[in-house]
Amino acid sequence: MEKLVIEGGKPLSGTIRIHGAKNAALPILAASVLAKGTHVIHNVPDLLDIQVMLHILRALGCTAEHRGETVTVNTTSLFSSHIPEELMTQMRSSIFLMGPLLARCGSAHIYQPGGCAIGERRINLHLLGLEALGAKFEESGNMLACRAEKLTGADIYLDFPSVGATENIMMAAVKAEGSTTIHNAAREPEIQDLQHFLCAMGARIYGAGTDTITIEGVAELAPCTYRIIPDRIVTGTFMVAAAATRGNVTLERVCPAHLTSVIHVLRRAGVQVVVDGDVIHVSCHGRPKPVERVVTSPHPAFPTDLQAQVMVLLSLADGFSIMKETVFEGRFKHVDELVRMGADIRVDLSSAFIRGVPRLYGATVEATDLRAGAALVIAGLAARGTTVVEQIHHIDRGYDRIETMLARLGAKVERHAFNGARAVTL
Repeated sequence: MEKLVIEGGKPLSGTIRIHGAKNAALPILAASVLAKGTHVIHNVPDLLDIQVMLHILRALGCTAEHRGETVTVNTTSLFSSHIPEELMTQMRSSIFLMGPLLARCGSAHIYQPGGCAIGERRINLHLLGLEALGAKFEESGNMLACRAEKLTGADIYLDFPSVGATENIMMAAVKAEGSTTIHNAAREPEIQDLQHFLCAMGARIYGAGTDTITIEGVAELAPCTYRIIPDRIVTGTFMVAAAATRGNVTLERVCPAHLTSVIHVLRRAGVQVVVDGDVIHVSCHGRPKPVERVVTSPHPAFPTDLQAQVMVLLSLADGFSIMKETVFEGRFKHVDELVRMGADIRVDLSSAFIRGVPRLYGATVEATDLRAGAALVIAGLAARGTTVVEQIHHIDRGYDRIETMLARLGAKVERHAFNGARAVTL
């Protein structure tokens, strides 16, 4: 177990490149099992969740190698459709393998997936969608056996535009007989990236990025070479960090079109955001302005994955702001930790009422989930004094050595082992 020790109060300054999107890479790696052969996938970040997915693929019989930003997966020798429980409980995204395994093997054996504790995230929409395609399910203890002698295209309506359910249905339907239409589909950029990857393999899919996706089943798919999109949540996190520290930062290799709602909120807060192709410049001078109301909602609205980070910025604003969370009911766990640092935030059901303070103060705080951890790092960077962020394995699930990226911008951040046996000073 490790922790980050942050000396705050220094504006971030400089240029960094943003790594590939975790939430695009994970379903794409899962989709690789749909076609026998060797896939080469570029711009894959080195994250704990990626490592778990590669371990799962190896447990199923594939070979998988991660060198630099490139992952090579050979799925020819896949021999099992049983995902090991000890791996599945480490990461929620392991559920993405259910659709591809059903399509290739006709079966999948899964367990309740793990991941961040940010509220109830049931897999019922995944199961209902796959059931419409012809899958049958049988529970045995905590294991769920999924089988499908044949997958057949269907007309599917999602009660909620679930990203995971949309992707699982897409991956199962690419080899189903006939046509499948997903209504009220999620519209996130990562779903568009999955469509592009599947089409590069020979799938016929249309409509990703809208609320209606159509999949024409094909008999065979072929392996391909592909490049993952930039991570919009990592981009947004560093945009907020630049603003909260009153810094001046340039972010390269990004996709501004994926961040329209975030850029809008930051500009309302008085942050200077300049877009130049695949580059974003962020600067902030003085205290940010309050934002009357920020509401999280599925894409293209403001993303729940940046709620905690923006809350840090608004906690430093010169006035009163409201943040409403509509996606996950358990996503305000970072509030108590921010209050320990001097923030003035009150939570009532799904809304946080934020009265800005002139400054935050260093404290020892705990990351309760991935994005809450990132928010506490931002708070530490902006705070006066020393902040210690514990339980940083959560942060490592979505940020590729966040302390190294911050060091490039002049931050003073050290990663320490709890027992003091190892320390990395940047």
